[in-house]
Amino acid sequence: MPRDDRSPKPDAPVYEGAERLQKVLAAAGVGSRRACEDLIFRRRVTVDGRVAHLGDKVDPATAVIHVDGERLQADNRLVYVAMNKPRGVVTTMSDNKGRNELAEFIGNRVEQRVYHVGRLDADSEGLLLLTNDGTLTHKLMHPSYQVLKTYLAEVAGPIPRHLGKRLLAGVELEDGPVKVDSFKVVDTLGKTAQVELSLHEGRKHIVRRLLAEVGHPVSRLVRTSIGPIKLGDLRTGRIRRLTNAEVAALFKVVGD
Repeated sequence: MPRDDRSPKPDAPVYEGAERLQKVLAAAGVGSRRACEDLIFRRRVTVDGRVAHLGDKVDPATAVIHVDGERLQADNRLVYVAMNKPRGVVTTMSDNKGRNELAEFIGNRVEQRVYHVGRLDADSEGLLLLTNDGTLTHKLMHPSYQVLKTYLAEVAGPIPRHLGKRLLAGVELEDGPVKVDSFKVVDTLGKTAQVELSLHEGRKHIVRRLLAEVGHPVSRLVRTSIGPIKLGDLRTGRIRRLTNAEVAALFKVVGD
């Protein structure tokens, strides 16, 4: 049981421009300052890998803070946004060909300048993440972190029984083999079918190329999740801020 000592620890590091830890936690939405003080007292908060103490001061722009093992993004200059990208919109903030672009949907709803995490081709739709956190963006896009993405595809049917096993085993494409992590038939609609597949791959047009290779070209493609973030009921063309729990989940999936 922790000792009831709420006095500052003499060896707690102090940073230039730092603020009291409980104030930083409260500003990040963890709870009231009193509740945050209790979390610190119960040794449930770490800063830069060490257990925090009451009286600690941190720089929210640089400190790596975890609460109950979950990473907390305390820098309020960083924003994390989910968007349901409509079909026909190119994944760029500025298009010199005059096509519909992301900036038209972001507008002034996000004060900071954000960038898309990965891409969806113009004919595809669904979940797209945008942020100004360059470090997290790099990790989410890097193949070594193998962030799972899930898609709902409308394809030419009927779907043979063995297709799932074939996709799980792997299919050879011109730029190398690819296999899915999961596959299921969601619905059949006459000569078309809806299938759901998940994979870690990030190569260009990988889902369309994969399904075309096995004889089921895609007529509609919707990305429904990126790692722990779900598209849910977000309407086409709309954006929303990620919750603190969702941001923590993104950090967790890349091992941060």
